[in-house]
Amino acid sequence: MSAAPLHVPVLLDEVIEALSPAAGEWHVDGTFGAGGYTRALIGAGANVIAIDRDPDAIGGGADLVAASGGRLHLVHGRFGDLDVIAADAGHPDLDGVTLDIGVSSMQLDQADRGFAFSADGPLDMRMQQDGETAAEWIDRADEAEIADALYLYGEERQSRRVARAIVAARPLKTTGELAAVVRRALGHRPNAPKDPATRTFQAIRIVVNDELGELERGLEAAERALKPGGRIAIVSFHSLEDRIVKRFFKARSGADAGGSRHRPEAGGGPQPTFASVAKARRAGDAEISRNPRARSATLRSAVRTAAPAWSCQAGQGGREA
Repeated sequence: MSAAPLHVPVLLDEVIEALSPAAGEWHVDGTFGAGGYTRALIGAGANVIAIDRDPDAIGGGADLVAASGGRLHLVHGRFGDLDVIAADAGHPDLDGVTLDIGVSSMQLDQADRGFAFSADGPLDMRMQQDGETAAEWIDRADEAEIADALYLYGEERQSRRVARAIVAARPLKTTGELAAVVRRALGHRPNAPKDPATRTFQAIRIVVNDELGELERGLEAAERALKPGGRIAIVSFHSLEDRIVKRFFKARSGADAGGSRHRPEAGGGPQPTFASVAKARRAGDAEISRNPRARSATLRSAVRTAAPAWSCQAGQGGREA
């Protein structure tokens, strides 16, 4: 097909191996982006329902839809609703689901989207391009809320100092202004290997887009939509996301036998909904040399069992997720 993707997705071969797409199957690519995973799935003979919350990605996928021969359905929406979207498309029982979590390379490369500080732009950060912007959130949030977000989602150990500086400098309208405030607060040295503003930008982006909540909703939606034997592959880029995926598979596969907030004590709880949970996979040196973004990527995958989704087992002695 024509319309090659602008950015090659990370761990592409490993994702396709985990999904094992076959002719006639139906898969959901919940983070369409530039269409790299979707293209590979279609190339293997599968049909794809591709979802993206970014309208720019939907517009950019028109040529791929036209070239797909009717095997690609492109939907503007959130992957947290993937089970509903698949059912509305007439395919409630899926053979595979893949998610590439976090901000895309295309979004990072566009200064006017406000995701990065490599070039100055408006402090936006909205993946869906509607709702509250990063600048608006910073302007209304109190110092404690900002500090908590930086600590929890950016793993910024000096979050209170940074939050205090942000509040004192409000209003902030551009990525350059925010980055400068963070650097001054942390005494940044220009030759330091990593810009300390990176952690703050990550945290605010996660808050603005509710990324971790959306990931949890997406995992549960995939559990509901996958048929027995269906495969799921999740690529994440930092420890917060990977921890959610790892814990979800551990609980849903029955490996968390001691119980947790997701799963009651073994014996009276819901039956495992995932099996064949693979060990985490990471990019090799060759891929990292071609695409440095792949260095932080982690792939986790599993296979759906025949047990009902945990929410459907809630009335059978289990608890709803």
